[in-house]
Amino acid sequence: MRKCYALILFLLPAITHGQDIHFSQFYEAQLYQNPALGGLYKGDVHIQAMFRSQWTSISSPFQTGYLSGEYKVPIGGQNDYLTLGAQLMYDQAGSAGLTTTIVEPTINYQKSLNADREMYLSVGFSGGLTQRRIDQSKITTDYQYTNPGGYNGESNLGNNVSYLDGSAGIAFSTSLDEDNQDHLYLGVSYDHFNKPRSSFYNDNTVELQPKWIASAGMKLYMSDETFMEIHADHMIQGPYNETMFGGLFSYKFGDPDDPDEVLGLGAFIRWQSDFIPVVKLNLRSYIVSLSYDANISDLKTASQGRGGFELGLSWLAFTRASTSTRNSTLCPEF
Repeated sequence: MRKCYALILFLLPAITHGQDIHFSQFYEAQLYQNPALGGLYKGDVHIQAMFRSQWTSISSPFQTGYLSGEYKVPIGGQNDYLTLGAQLMYDQAGSAGLTTTIVEPTINYQKSLNADREMYLSVGFSGGLTQRRIDQSKITTDYQYTNPGGYNGESNLGNNVSYLDGSAGIAFSTSLDEDNQDHLYLGVSYDHFNKPRSSFYNDNTVELQPKWIASAGMKLYMSDETFMEIHADHMIQGPYNETMFGGLFSYKFGDPDDPDEVLGLGAFIRWQSDFIPVVKLNLRSYIVSLSYDANISDLKTASQGRGGFELGLSWLAFTRASTSTRNSTLCPEF
């Protein structure tokens, strides 16, 4: 079967063992990063939205939209928590109009390991439906050059593929001081553990390869008003791997115990690929973060160093329910 280079390029993530969608602000999209990292926030409800756009300088833009919601409740009367959530993602990539839509419910259980300190072991699961679609009218193959006016020649190429997918993770989080200010988390997740079939050619031998993600983060206070966040992430999926690390320095404005605003500035590195400056602003219950990928890979000549920007929006709140975590003695957070 004849396939031109462009077709292979645009369908590579879908018809072979390509990489998944990823975020530069991976530490903000913790539920997508690892379902066991859900619930690490101060509040009962966490709603988050993210938007990413890249490669507008060299091709049709790759755009990703993400929306998640979490609800955390104490259970068992021993500082344990259950977090229920859901994720919705939409991604469009390349000139072939490859779109991916993901809907995944999640569940997370956090077991307290210490009666006097915020120390938790968490396990989480997520699973749901993924649908991928292409627009064949935007695909050109060599068949159309030898048969003018003909269709793309891929007689057994489908327009869409749907499959069920699942992920699981485990995480450890703890405070590092008696005041429960400094924190550390470590996590490992295993995505696509069911190896779903994802071929547009209805080829049962093509499976989505499992993905391992190891994550770590630390929050350290230097004074009542200032603190540093450090995050690192390493992903392996088949022959592909990606390493990211960096940090933010943040300053509290107003009362340090109940600040009006918190401003964070920092940068991250996607190893051998991008330098990513970040600005983050906390406005009490609201968080706004903005980053930009400055390309430093071999593609920088074509991209002129331009990668893409990413915007994150979050809202945290306590409920008035009797199960609210507002007055909990200990609560997992980062």
